[in-house]
Amino acid sequence: MDLLDLALKWVVAPIAAFIWLMYNKQQEHHVTLAVIQNQIEANKEAHDRENKEMRDNLRAIFSKLDSIETALRK
Repeated sequence: MDLLDLALKWVVAPIAAFIWLMYNKQQEHHVTLAVIQNQIEANKEAHDRENKEMRDNLRAIFSKLDSIETALRK
């Protein structure tokens, strides 16, 4: 019985604690990675939206320049 008690105290309990700590760290890393992925996706969407707005603005400018050019050629 003393051998079983000794084994539980010095072998099984530390291994169980180590596994529990590793599991907690893994969950923390999983959450951190999910947050980072969401931030990357949000940044990409914002960047794409800004590029689309810039293209639309440039098209509007060029269409106005074309209308001015056609008016001047008349």
